[in-house]
Amino acid sequence: MIGADPLDLGGQIAFVTGAGQGAGRAIALALARHNAGVAVNDFVMERAAAVAQEIRSLGARAFAVQADVGDHSSVRGAFEKARAELGPVTLLVNNAGNAGPTEKMGYSPFFWETAPSDWDRYIRTNLQGVMNCCHVALPEMAAQKRGRIVTVVSDAGRIGEARLAVYGAAKAGAAGFVRSLARESGRFGITCNAISLSSLEPPMSGEPLAQFLASDQAKAQLSRYTIRRYGKPEDVAAMALFLCSDAASWITGQTYPVNGGYSFAV
Repeated sequence: MIGADPLDLGGQIAFVTGAGQGAGRAIALALARHNAGVAVNDFVMERAAAVAQEIRSLGARAFAVQADVGDHSSVRGAFEKARAELGPVTLLVNNAGNAGPTEKMGYSPFFWETAPSDWDRYIRTNLQGVMNCCHVALPEMAAQKRGRIVTVVSDAGRIGEARLAVYGAAKAGAAGFVRSLARESGRFGITCNAISLSSLEPPMSGEPLAQFLASDQAKAQLSRYTIRRYGKPEDVAAMALFLCSDAASWITGQTYPVNGGYSFAV
């Protein structure tokens, strides 16, 4: 290798939410490969433990910690455990999302056909969960005079998506929250940015995935993408790694679309 790794994270400790599968798992592994210790958070402890073991097999430090990000006391307890096991957290990736820890994501009825009781599952994880994690993480980052906060949002919030109004509102709220945090925390050496996603490849493999990608449904959806494929977890991880690194030390308050050209941003 010529020169040092520009994305080396210098042994910092990362806390990645929703890291037991999908994009969260890929982010946790990417940070570990570039010299971070990782607190692997998931609502399901077995998933978190499996990813933590993957990271340890790479020779990096990892700790599995269960928490529901929508519960502030649960988040605080998880950070305390991570700090005791690994050290102070200076990298936070808010990845947990979708419809919350126990609900499957899917298109809803029209907004006016939903009940107020339907809204909480989106807001609790995608907005309140981000706020909870940042509220717990920021005092220690400020004390350390360094920190990176990366929050995964969605094009449903950035440009709008029919039948996902409340989900989009929660994600748009999270992006706005990140911008405000950037203004508050920059003086402490902390950057706050967001990654806006469109559809990722479904968690299938082999023949089931091939059949899905050949379906009319997939072809119609992918016709809206400039790059004619679904995103992969590694696509998200690459941007998260960059934003956590010193290479992005003068970037804050931004939302980066990682979406295959589903939409463009100026």
